[in-house]
Amino acid sequence: MKSTRLAIPEVLLFEPRVFGDERGVFFESYNQREFELAVGRKINFVQSNHSRSIQHVLRGLHYQIKQAQGKLVRVVVGEVFDVAVDIRRSSPTFGKWVGGILSAENKHQLWIPAGFAHGFIVLSDYAEFLYNTTDYWAPEHERCIVWNDATLAIDWPLTGKLILSEKDALGVTFNAAEVYD
Repeated sequence: MKSTRLAIPEVLLFEPRVFGDERGVFFESYNQREFELAVGRKINFVQSNHSRSIQHVLRGLHYQIKQAQGKLVRVVVGEVFDVAVDIRRSSPTFGKWVGGILSAENKHQLWIPAGFAHGFIVLSDYAEFLYNTTDYWAPEHERCIVWNDATLAIDWPLTGKLILSEKDALGVTFNAAEVYD
């Protein structure tokens, strides 16, 4: 599995080696030893999540202010534009974001460490999104930064009318958000 550090170096893109022939394909979607070598430390995933969303659904920008979650994310059906925002005040990349296409076709995965807000928009008719987390879901600590925050200026590939949950529509601005030290 090939790993690439993105513009925010703690965020990693993983690209598997895919073996295919007329029968179909095979690839290793996760290897803990290779993952930890790329990340540079031991990681323990405690929860796996699966969501299905229709086209134009935008989820995010989510994070937990306590019980911060690292996330390894991928798409198994469809295509999304996935975003990670650095919300660690002490980081040289504080307030910066990185994003890219994750799809069933490209089989890419994104490692988003704790200390980041995360979101995605569905580009295909629908998408099934899988992610493993390093801590458990804690709704009392869940926070949301509004997806179209002017300070962050995320370049979302918008092609139609967005579909947002009430929570996502009511997200706070980046400047008003609780962040990590």
